[in-house]
Amino acid sequence: MFRTIIRVTSKCEGDIINITPEIKKAVRDSNVQEGIVHLFVQHSTAALTTIEFEPGVLTDLKRALSVLAPDDADYAHHIRWNDGNGRSHVKAALVGPSITVPLANGDLLCGTWQQIVLLELDVNAGRERTIICTVIGN
Repeated sequence: MFRTIIRVTSKCEGDIINITPEIKKAVRDSNVQEGIVHLFVQHSTAALTTIEFEPGVLTDLKRALSVLAPDDADYAHHIRWNDGNGRSHVKAALVGPSITVPLANGDLLCGTWQQIVLLELDVNAGRERTIICTVIGN
């Protein structure tokens, strides 16, 4: 098993950051040829997923998340804490904090157009995000 920390800095709410190159580097550093990579973001207002990293689909994802958790809805979290990021927590919970990708021959088995991305969902963005990357196998 190999574990490393990947740190990513976002600029604003809605950032979608391609972290595939960092994950590939971690796999190389691990020397694992066959196994899995597990990724976990340690924040409740960020999420991980895969997507085609293309401007049109990135816009579509942002729009879909804003429909599911609209900016102008009443959020109990905001009422309690007055921090304005209730929607951020809801979006992050819907997408999820982790992803697992298989490895073969020392390479990620992502599809041709599939990249691993971090979604910055917090309205109070411009922050460093921590991703735990664990590579398991032989």
